Amino acid sequence: MDVELARQHWLEGSRRIEARPDRAAQVDLVVAQLRKRVGQTFTLADLASAYDGADDWVRELLDESAPEGPVPAEPGTVADAAFHTYARGATDYRP
Repeated sequence: MDVELARQHWLEGSRRIEARPDRAAQVDLVVAQLRKRVGQTFTLADLASAYDGADDWVRELLDESAPEGPVPAEPGTVADAAFHTYARGATDYRP
């Protein structure tokens, strides 16, 4: 995926999540998973590569984190917000 397009998705997701503080724990869970998948040292291009297919693994992660609870709402938005948060640690990050 194109890095700039991915960043636009991430920013939009972050804006939508700001209105949903009840999703903060889900965003934190996805950020922790990104640390495992992408590592501590990465570029925005590395992160954009990890973004491809993220909806699937994020949905699974959220399902597994609360197997007794309702189906997670908006896993794509949660993913976008988590990627936006994690992008700030990229070696080539610039606002």
